[in-house]
Amino acid sequence: MRLDGRRQSSNVDDRRMSSGKAAGGIGILGVIVYFAISLFSGNGVDLSALQGMLGDGISVQSEHEITQEEEALAIQAKQILASTEDVWTSYFAQNGLGEYKTPTMVLYTGATKSGCGQGRAEMGPFYCSADQCLYIDLSFFSSMKAQLGAEEKTFNYAYVLAHEVGHHVQNLLGILGKAHQQMARMNKKDANEISVKIELQADFLAGLWAHHENNRFKSLQDGDIESAIRCAQVIGDDYLQKKAQGYVVEESFTHGTSAQRMRWFKKGFQTGDINQGNTFAYSYSDL
Repeated sequence: MRLDGRRQSSNVDDRRMSSGKAAGGIGILGVIVYFAISLFSGNGVDLSALQGMLGDGISVQSEHEITQEEEALAIQAKQILASTEDVWTSYFAQNGLGEYKTPTMVLYTGATKSGCGQGRAEMGPFYCSADQCLYIDLSFFSSMKAQLGAEEKTFNYAYVLAHEVGHHVQNLLGILGKAHQQMARMNKKDANEISVKIELQADFLAGLWAHHENNRFKSLQDGDIESAIRCAQVIGDDYLQKKAQGYVVEESFTHGTSAQRMRWFKKGFQTGDINQGNTFAYSYSDL
C-alpha cells in the first residue's frame, strides 16, 4: 500500500510515553489463546470482565524508548486513519448517512485506561464505543507477524485499523448499540452469534473502505488484497482455536471462521456498497 506523501490524521492521542506497563501478564501460549477470544474485538464491551486471565491489571509507570521502527509505524497508522476519515466522511455525505464524526486513535504502550475498562497490549487493537476511541499498542503488528504468521505488509496494518474503524461506523449508525442490547438479553451461545455478526460486518466495512480508498487514491499494490485475505484467514476463530488448543469449539466463536472473515472482507471490497453488508439479515448458518 502506497502512503508516500499522504496526510496524517490529527485525531490522535499519543500516550506512548505516559501509559503504563501491565503487571502480571501471560505467556506466549496465553496470548494466542487470548487472541482466539479477543483479537480484533473491542466492539464496545466492558474489558474489565476479561482481566482475570491477564493478571491483576495493575498498571505501573515505566520508561519507554520510541524506536525509529515504532515511529514509522505510528506515522503509517496516522496516515491510514486519515484515509478512513476521508473515505467515510465522503461516503456518509454521498449516501445520506448524516455527518461522519471521526474517532480518536489512542496510541499507548503496555496498558492504558479507556471508557470500556483498562486496555492492555495483549488484547490487540480494540474500539470502545463509550469514548469513541480506537486503541492500539503498535507492538501488536510485530506480535501478529511472529505469533500468527501474518505477512508484514502495510495493507495488513491498514486492514487491522479499518476493521476497528468499522466498529466506529457501526456505532455511528446505531448498529452496535442495538446489537449490544440484544446480547445483554441472550444466553452466551446466542450472544456469541450476534458477536460474530458484528465482527463480520466490521470486516465487510474494512473491505468497503479499501474499495473506496483505492478508487480515490490508487494506493493498493499487487498482492495487497490477497495478503489481507490471508491475514483474515489466520484470525478466524476456528484457525486460532485449533492453533491454541488443538480443537475447535464452534459454540464459543465470537468473530467468525476464517472462511467467513475472508468472504465478508472480499464482499465489501468487491461491492463498495454498505447495503450489501447487513450480516444481521442472515441466519447464523448462512453467514
